[in-house]
Amino acid sequence: MCEHFPATMAPPPKKNRALPKFLFAIVLATAAALILYSAIHTTPWSWPVPEEAKQLKNPLQPSPSALNSAKKIYLDKCANCHGDTGKGDGRDAARYDPQPANFTDPRRMSGVTDGELFYKISEGKKPMPVFKTKLSEDDRWRLVLLIRSFAPRPSTQPPQR
Repeated sequence: MCEHFPATMAPPPKKNRALPKFLFAIVLATAAALILYSAIHTTPWSWPVPEEAKQLKNPLQPSPSALNSAKKIYLDKCANCHGDTGKGDGRDAARYDPQPANFTDPRRMSGVTDGELFYKISEGKKPMPVFKTKLSEDDRWRLVLLIRSFAPRPSTQPPQR
């Protein structure tokens, strides 16, 4: 009886492995697409800012005293990441992903409103800290003035021939 036992036992049914492999490939492709999308669309400038914040206008006018006041705050709170001149090249900049914003790029800066800068300074987004509880509203608006001073204004005069 023991001699015939292995012969009478049916082989295990073959499992169809095509569906699990297909589903795994779909999940893997979706994960890769999300990582790629995130890498392409993650920049310091891609923070979602509410429309009402974008529309805010700076109540302060540029003046030497406002810029000097902001420069002290900037050197204390911002320069380690954004650099002394706003290029995003501060001594701690390499630690962060995304990299700190470069405020000297006139094309990029012309596409950002004062309200957006104020919102980002106020609300922060990791690794950028929140400053609305650390700095007064006027100090944050002064920082917007200073940040604007880092980017040269695009020339409105036609090129000389």
